[in-house]
Amino acid sequence: MSKQTYRVCFCFRRRFRMTASEAPKEIKNLFDQYSENGIMDADHLQRFLIDVQKEVKTTRDDAQNMIERCTNELKHLNIFHRKALNLEAFFKYLFSDLNPPLESRGVHQDMSAPLSHYYIYTGHNSYLTGNQLSSDCSDVPIIQALQRGVRVIELDIWPNSSKDDIDVLHGRTLTTPVELIKCLKSIKEHAFVASEYPVVITLEDHLPPNLQAKVAEMVTSTFQDILFSPGSDCLKEFPSPESLKKRIIISTKPPKEYLKTKDVPKEGEPQKEKTSGENKETPAWGREVSSLKDGTVTDYKQQDLDEDSNDEEDPEDGDPKSADCTQYIAPEYKNLIAIHAGKPKGGIDACLKVDPEKVRRLSLSEQQLEKAVLTHGKQIVRFTQRNILRIYPKGTRFDSSNYNPMIGWTHGAQMVALNMQGYGRSLWLMHGMFRANGGCGYVKKPDFILNPGSDDEIFDPRASLPVKTTLKVTVYMGEGWYYDFHHTHFDVYSPPDFYTRVGIAGVPADTIMKKTKTLEDNWVPAWNEEFEFPLSVPELALLRIEVHEYDMSEKDDFGGQTCLPVAELRRGIRSVPLHNVKGEKYKSVKLLMGFEFV
Repeated sequence: MSKQTYRVCFCFRRRFRMTASEAPKEIKNLFDQYSENGIMDADHLQRFLIDVQKEVKTTRDDAQNMIERCTNELKHLNIFHRKALNLEAFFKYLFSDLNPPLESRGVHQDMSAPLSHYYIYTGHNSYLTGNQLSSDCSDVPIIQALQRGVRVIELDIWPNSSKDDIDVLHGRTLTTPVELIKCLKSIKEHAFVASEYPVVITLEDHLPPNLQAKVAEMVTSTFQDILFSPGSDCLKEFPSPESLKKRIIISTKPPKEYLKTKDVPKEGEPQKEKTSGENKETPAWGREVSSLKDGTVTDYKQQDLDEDSNDEEDPEDGDPKSADCTQYIAPEYKNLIAIHAGKPKGGIDACLKVDPEKVRRLSLSEQQLEKAVLTHGKQIVRFTQRNILRIYPKGTRFDSSNYNPMIGWTHGAQMVALNMQGYGRSLWLMHGMFRANGGCGYVKKPDFILNPGSDDEIFDPRASLPVKTTLKVTVYMGEGWYYDFHHTHFDVYSPPDFYTRVGIAGVPADTIMKKTKTLEDNWVPAWNEEFEFPLSVPELALLRIEVHEYDMSEKDDFGGQTCLPVAELRRGIRSVPLHNVKGEKYKSVKLLMGFEFV
């Protein structure tokens, strides 16, 4: 591909010289340093892997095996020798899937702690195929979520039209229902395809007792011995993910009375609240995720939290809100519930009270959380040391968009529930977080968040903390767009003008985004720019990477993205695959980047 022609009008064409993908100057210099007479043998490669890539345990046999893997897996390039690498082969190796940016250690964290000690990959309204108001309900998005590694599936269960069976749907909307039994069977079939660690089904229950009994029969007959069912009493401590491998767990509020629900708005349902500019018809990836650092949460009053509790799954415990109720409950349904949910009466202080004799799950909306962290941040962290906190999107996100999950994670919330069809930056952060720990859907919280000390010792993500380390990121170059996109996808009249955004999502003090210069008319941009990111809490930091194509007259085009857990970054020069808006990996598009901690 030496030259490329673009038609400007009927009688005029522009021709551009195509830049070949070749090693940047820095890579050439490294090859010269770790080779002899243009050849890098196993001894040379071993030194390079130890000195530059910081793979300090590499043996000569490891280096020789890597050369042989290069020969076998990249043999179509016809540039490899059996026992050594030349410059082109060395460059192709660095830019290949044999040199990923994350450690390939599988599940390596301690999985024997209680469930409350882990961040858990959590979906919201897992059955919806699109928006919250009129899309279809189906088991397909549930299957897709499980295949990606999601470990918490939410089902809203309602009586069907004839009141003799159970449907899953988003209540009081135009969403079309799907049968509960179909969803349960799909969960059983796909639950442990991506991970063997437990799947939690959170039920938002809108059923009378006779249909609750039918749910109990469906659940027990479908899951049989893989169902974890400890009985009707609250657990004193949550079991560990290790002890619950390949088990299904049910979580919902234990039934007390059957309440008619016509006057109680549903979690995530349209409510009377002010909307902001974020609901405009703007692509989700085109907006930056909001954070407390941005000043988006202000003017908090205590009663706001107490009054902003309109989720039907967790209304305040107390007297029934409907006079039309019966004392009958279905005991077999109650006995299914392993993780008890509930919202005590008495406001946020009562909600966050820790009971030493039992554990439970509390649900808060994104708005409730944003308000609560301003005055009860340390109480939230302490609550999540033993109990489970679930966060869900506010009801006006009709388009299935998402919120910033970092606010929940930095305060210890385990189940930060996002719409898995709400593609954009928030969901990219979710994908990045759960690339950690082998992608098993459970990520161990840092020890400092679990420290049960005095109030002064409880972690505060908004506090000013000293810098622990500085991450140096070098963006060398990128390639692959020419193969994965049509040549006029980015610009009808010329090759693309790419730039890269790179930054950190984490505690407010660490959160920042920077960008490279824009390189014009180049399918293989070589930026060779270095950035430094001082990190006060690297354990909670995610490295954000985006590529965009500059457009002078319109919105910049999207060119790929990824998000990586900083704690699992491999030092040295690495090949970083990019993904599309939906989080699907491109076939060819990747960046060559360098990572160093100083």
